[in-house]
Amino acid sequence: MSGESLSRRLAQARPYSYRDDPAVPDFPDEKALIVFDGVCVLCSRLVKFAVDRDPNAELRMCTAQSELGQALFRHYGLNTESYETNLVLANGRAYGKLDSVAMVGSKIGGFWRLASAFTYLPRGAADRLYDLIARKRYDLFGRAEACIIARPEWRGRFLE
Repeated sequence: MSGESLSRRLAQARPYSYRDDPAVPDFPDEKALIVFDGVCVLCSRLVKFAVDRDPNAELRMCTAQSELGQALFRHYGLNTESYETNLVLANGRAYGKLDSVAMVGSKIGGFWRLASAFTYLPRGAADRLYDLIARKRYDLFGRAEACIIARPEWRGRFLE
């Protein structure tokens, strides 16, 4: 699947469409949700980084390996084994690849809003860069033996 078709498919999905999917467990969706590869060291570090800089608790998270993560990946037609992208749900809409990074930056605010500049990069080049890092992420950053364990201070923000 090309990044362009992924971005287009996510953009065309009806807002909150997952609510009508009986395979997707109900979850609190009034705040943004980051669905990430829980055994990817890079992905886990980036989520920890974002959550630590989210003083207003605008972000929730779950791993792609969780029941909810698997259901959301299936709902949006994403691979449930290789996790080619992080998925961010905000205001009922789904964002993948660099769009997900831009959305997280906008949610944590301040200097990190500059991540929205990713949306101005030529889509093909940006997706190729994202895909290259995604394919090599385990080689470059490692793979954890198990999914990230939620910190006590994340109680209520980490969905399973």
